[in-house]
Amino acid sequence: MAWLPKKTVVVPVDFSDRSMAAVHEALQMVDDPKALHLVHVLLVMHPADPGIIFETVDVKTRQQRVRALLQEKLGEAIGGATIHTPLGSPGAEIVRIAEEIGAELIVMPSHGRTGLSRIALGSVAERVVRLSHCPVLVLRR
Repeated sequence: MAWLPKKTVVVPVDFSDRSMAAVHEALQMVDDPKALHLVHVLLVMHPADPGIIFETVDVKTRQQRVRALLQEKLGEAIGGATIHTPLGSPGAEIVRIAEEIGAELIVMPSHGRTGLSRIALGSVAERVVRLSHCPVLVLRR
């Protein structure tokens, strides 16, 4: 297996500094930013959430906000990258998208925004490593 360059790389993004660093690492592994697939998984909102009750927040609005934030934080660097904003469980959705697009590699930090950690890996990273069909590059701090 040739390590570089990759044709299709998935990078989960939670807007933490570590996930932004993972995007920059992944950019070095591809010839073209179009090979990147950035994934931000939206969690299902509770029916009693004020945004749902007052109909001020919906999935489409949340997806648009994620895209705008990625453009704001990463700008030209991700020109042409595909942005995925599925709704569901982060680990499962990252793996599902990687399988759907035939990703050759997933690049992600060991821990994300939540600060919740297991012994060696964050729970999302651990799940992705266990379930993924392709290699997963887990970046340490």
